[in-house]
Order: sequence, then structure tokens, then C-alpha cells
Amino acid sequence: MTLKQGKNHLTYRVESIHIELTLERRLEALGLTEGSLITILNNDKKGSLTARFRGTRFALGRRIADNITVTEVTQHE
Repeated sequence: MTLKQGKNHLTYRVESIHIELTLERRLEALGLTEGSLITILNNDKKGSLTARFRGTRFALGRRIADNITVTEVTQHE
């Protein structure tokens, strides 16, 4: 599933990022890499979503969120 399909207040593990290299490098510099955990704070489904990773809140545009593949993290992981 993509990050944009995620639900509010759930945590996901980033599986892959499929976006142009310069933007992918920028996300890596911010700490969003394959294997990292990301929690969706607000995903209103219309545009950008707000998420927390590495202890910081970020707003991610729809195009970015649609190109990040994630899997849901269960409570016992």
C-alpha cells in the first residue's frame, strides 16, 4: 500500500520510495529511508498528509505520499 492510503494514528514501515532521485535524497537527509517507521497524524485524503518520523512532524504532498510504499506495523513488532 502507499503512504497516502494509510490511516490516521497508525504506524507504518517504509518498504520503498519510488520518486525522482533528488527528492528521494532530500527525504533521506530528513531521515525518511527504507525500513524507517512513520506515523500518520492527519491524512484527510484530499491533499497533503501530516506524519511523524524520527521525532519530527512533516507535511508530505500527495505526489510524495503516493510514491512511498509502506506496510502496517503491528503492536507487538
